[in-house]
Amino acid sequence: MADREADEPSSRTGSPDRESQVSEDRWSLHQRLAVRELIDTEVSYVHLLRLCALDIRSRLQQLPQGDLDVLFSNIDDIIKVNSKFLQDLQETDSKEEEQVQLIGNLFLEFQEELERVYKFYCANYDQALLLVESYRREPELQREIQGIIESVMPQAGPSGLSFLLVIPLQRITKYPLLLQKILENTLPDASAYPVLQRAASALQDVNTNINEYKRRKEVASKYTKVEQLSLRERLARINTHTLSKKTNRLSHLLKQEAGLVPRTEDKEFDNLEERFHWVSLCVTELKNNMAVYLDNMEAFLRFWPQECVLDICGGPVLQYCNLARDLQLQAFPEFKQRLEGLVWQPLCSLAKALGGPQNLIKKRLDKLLDFERLEEKQLEEGSMTYEEKEAWHTYQALNSLLVAELPQFNQLAVQWLGQILCTFMALQRDFAKQALQRAEGTLAQLPHHQLSEPAFRKLVEDALGQAGHQLCSFQENFKKVLPPPTIQPLLPGAERQVQALLSRYGPEKLYQVTSNIRGSGTLDLTLLQGQVVALLQNKDTKGNSSRWLVDTGGHRGYVPAGRLEQYRVVPGEEKLRGQAGPHESFRHLSPEPTPVPVPSVPTGTQMVAVYPFVARSSHEVSLQAGQSVTVLEAQDKKGNPEWSLVEVNGQRGYVPSSFLARAPSPAPWGWSLPS
Repeated sequence: MADREADEPSSRTGSPDRESQVSEDRWSLHQRLAVRELIDTEVSYVHLLRLCALDIRSRLQQLPQGDLDVLFSNIDDIIKVNSKFLQDLQETDSKEEEQVQLIGNLFLEFQEELERVYKFYCANYDQALLLVESYRREPELQREIQGIIESVMPQAGPSGLSFLLVIPLQRITKYPLLLQKILENTLPDASAYPVLQRAASALQDVNTNINEYKRRKEVASKYTKVEQLSLRERLARINTHTLSKKTNRLSHLLKQEAGLVPRTEDKEFDNLEERFHWVSLCVTELKNNMAVYLDNMEAFLRFWPQECVLDICGGPVLQYCNLARDLQLQAFPEFKQRLEGLVWQPLCSLAKALGGPQNLIKKRLDKLLDFERLEEKQLEEGSMTYEEKEAWHTYQALNSLLVAELPQFNQLAVQWLGQILCTFMALQRDFAKQALQRAEGTLAQLPHHQLSEPAFRKLVEDALGQAGHQLCSFQENFKKVLPPPTIQPLLPGAERQVQALLSRYGPEKLYQVTSNIRGSGTLDLTLLQGQVVALLQNKDTKGNSSRWLVDTGGHRGYVPAGRLEQYRVVPGEEKLRGQAGPHESFRHLSPEPTPVPVPSVPTGTQMVAVYPFVARSSHEVSLQAGQSVTVLEAQDKKGNPEWSLVEVNGQRGYVPSSFLARAPSPAPWGWSLPS
């Protein structure tokens, strides 16, 4: 009895220890079950991913490759990361005492990689769902896809592709819950408890960052679309809300320009934007230069000098023709084709890729004005509407996205541009090498093939120098035998205008247009051949002496100096000048050649053109020196005998009477080279 009573206190004192032990065992059991759930579900998840990537994707061959890339996105990267994660996770089974702490550290180690791969997949998930919806509108295709999925993964059920695509999203959102379950079954004083806390918080941050990235991408996709809208469509989109937004932005911008409100400075973004604009400028310039290069090559390929009839037969000329024909038919077209495929098309793709960031940068400026205005309102009133909060968050999303991704885009664009330039140089080098190889056989047959490079250069320089001297000599002899300069007749009805210019500027300031001039600028004049103008200044405002400022008697503007020559007086103009008054009596015209006088001739008389004449309008007709014409009327409609209506080669029109002579004409006009 005494012994039993003595044992009772000891049993009562040992009871709390046993209860504590039972409680710890219960915690440990639930913890092991939570860990086992994590590992088992990870095994099943990786298995499903491999089925999607290896079996199902390989059997969906009826879908375009572009669709498969959108549907399965970066699933291969996810498999790679999660397979490594699963392997490390299973290795913790051998260390039961430290397993929970090791699992927490493992999640912290894989935090960045998990965020990287799942962020990309989740951002493209909505686009994949749009494809799935499009397949459902094609019953036959939908049945084929559903049959393939059910044969590989029966548990997918009628959901099919939707079931597969959502699996990665469900998994990344479940990690914080699994960690929280392990944490709940871990004693607070355990060494693994703070590690699990950090791991659960880290995975929660991963999901938050993924959601934020997805939202930024949605905002970016909304503003990167390049819409080609007509003016009517743009006007149709204008409403009171649009006008209100644009008015507020313009008002805030004017306040900033006036210095009434401060401007937000973001040096980091400004530097990124400046670098992007430099890259964009380089791409645009290279594209323009490449377009000109291809146009010149196209023009070169249309020119076949080797097919022309040459006076020199045989020898090096024949060898040159054969080589040029070979290059023209094979080497140049092949080079052009490779250039278009390997340089031009990638360059156009790069230029097109710049459009999205350009739109985002422009839209960011608009949203920045909204943000600054709302920030000012927040300080004054302390509240914002729902729409204003949306505008606030839109700017933050755009700015964060550009700051995060514009450096990567700039770097990739520079690499892309450098690769295009390297490819262009490699193509030119290959083409030169190919041309030299084709020319080796021909060069060996030329008389100078054994010359060294310096000797060959000397030979070419001597040959070019000799040809240059011959050309100069020919030019001098040509000038000596040129016929006397022809007098360019005035336009019909221009006598009064010439009289006004003579009286105002004098004969030494008058010039005549040698060929039609078409003005291309706002200050340029359009003039007809033969029109008389007065010189005001022999250079433009920039000091360019090839553009002269002239007065036509009604308009002033610039014309090319090379299209003007000193005006030469035509018959009948001495009388006009005599009527100009005493103001011009002291001026003397330089002696001019006197044209052949033409007396009044009866209608139908055969005449001969003494000088060539180029028609300047539909009322005139062109003549060649020595050409026979029939005079229909020896005056124009106003009775002016200086113009005659003639018929030549079936065409009728006016020509200067002074350019005609009776047939047979005196000594024919012409010139000959000296012997």
